[in-house]
Amino acid sequence: MEDKAQIQEAIKIQGEVVRKLKSEKASKEQIDEEVAKLLELKAQLGDDGKTQFVLKTPKGTRDYNPKQMAIREKVFNTIIRCFKRHGAETIDTPVFELKETLTGKYGEDSKLIYDLKDQGGELLSLRYDLTVPFARYLAMNKITNIKRYHIAKVYRRDNPAMTRGRYREFYQCDFDIAGQYDAMIPDAECLKIVHEILNELDLGDFRIKVNDRRILDGMFAVCGVPDDKFRTICSTVDKLDKMSWEDVKKEMVNEKGLSEEAADQIGEYVSMQGGMDLAERLLQDHKMSQSKQACAGLSDIKLLFKYLQLFHVTDKVVFDLSLARGLDYYTGVIYEAVLTQAGTVSAANEAQNDTNAEESVSVGSVAGGGRYDGLVGMFDPKGRRVPCVGVSIGIERIFSIMEQKAEASPQKVRTTEVQIMVASAQKNLLEERLQLISELWNAGIKAELMYKKNPKLLSQLQYCEEAGIPLVAILGEQELKDGVVKLRVVATREEVDISRADLISEIKRRTEA
Repeated sequence: MEDKAQIQEAIKIQGEVVRKLKSEKASKEQIDEEVAKLLELKAQLGDDGKTQFVLKTPKGTRDYNPKQMAIREKVFNTIIRCFKRHGAETIDTPVFELKETLTGKYGEDSKLIYDLKDQGGELLSLRYDLTVPFARYLAMNKITNIKRYHIAKVYRRDNPAMTRGRYREFYQCDFDIAGQYDAMIPDAECLKIVHEILNELDLGDFRIKVNDRRILDGMFAVCGVPDDKFRTICSTVDKLDKMSWEDVKKEMVNEKGLSEEAADQIGEYVSMQGGMDLAERLLQDHKMSQSKQACAGLSDIKLLFKYLQLFHVTDKVVFDLSLARGLDYYTGVIYEAVLTQAGTVSAANEAQNDTNAEESVSVGSVAGGGRYDGLVGMFDPKGRRVPCVGVSIGIERIFSIMEQKAEASPQKVRTTEVQIMVASAQKNLLEERLQLISELWNAGIKAELMYKKNPKLLSQLQYCEEAGIPLVAILGEQELKDGVVKLRVVATREEVDISRADLISEIKRRTEA
């Protein structure tokens, strides 16, 4: 009993914590965390010895209701259409991989990999992205060229920020071109794909930042960064979109042991942005021109911009020396798409509480990728290289914005594709309704009926209005005698008698335009 009293007291205190956070309008994550603690305490009390379950999804995950799934499906369809337009085929790989397959491929982010508990056999981990499994697939099947897309869930033990589309379980939509091709042609197509998708989804203004790993490594070398610190300094530079330069510099000097002089020189370069003109200027730079690696990267950036001009996408692309992308496997061009305005009220409000307004008006990066020519070779027993370049679309972040836009829009999101409701105006017509709906289904028409023997006509019509069903086929005794169906347009309430023989073609004409 004493234990029970202690738990009840803890529940009381925790309840106060939750109420206080709500009154202070704390962040949703904070409130959710404290509510979860409260629910766990309540579950400990039990109910007459029965086990009580805490009904919640695990941290960093979520359920999707039909409305959210309808929005998500629309986004997926747009992305898949684009991938197919560019000639990609699709593959699938297991949701978990051998732990050794994933180890050492993600730099400092390796700590975010979910390891599965060893159950006497193979050591396994949940996949962190779709790129490393793709490289393993190529090496295992001895594939030297393929253009593929892959849409599947990945897992990261990250600190979730649900409102900004950051989860522990989330979808990735990847497009990759593997094979030995001439410089920058596949890379330019990947950027064109990002441009097409973001334009089609109409999320607001965006920028695609471009850089090259060789330029970064060359810059680190000429600024005096020791070779063994390249990757770790690169991971710190990658935080520039989330942290100020002062904080990034502090981490480089105090935590990573870089000299202040080297950090200041890096600071001068990473503040540079431009286009082909910046690449030309850096090729003449007295320091950068000393690095063969940097010069090769800069020449490729110039070529990339030339192709992007032919694709008419340079209006959105910027050569940005601060772009680092922390993953270890990149070897050449890297890129990231960032929304510069999400065009939603809630995103704008979030901006007021953030020091970096541009970052918060969007939900961060919405696509990223680059060239990884050495990754397949890591898996190939003979070390055979298969050059690859690809892009990953940040579907969860895009979905967060689409959801906000749908909430703000007066237009209702339809969760089904039903074209017509089969209704009856009088009693005892269930068999006739079943016969008619069967004819419609057999003709490939999406149709529904109420699961009642004698539904009221008003209830059937109201259901159509709520569900957004555009047409109703009304059966009555007179209609059956005359061999017709009364076709009602839900939006205008206009009604017209259609002969049974013409009904299917009339429904198709009205709904498939």
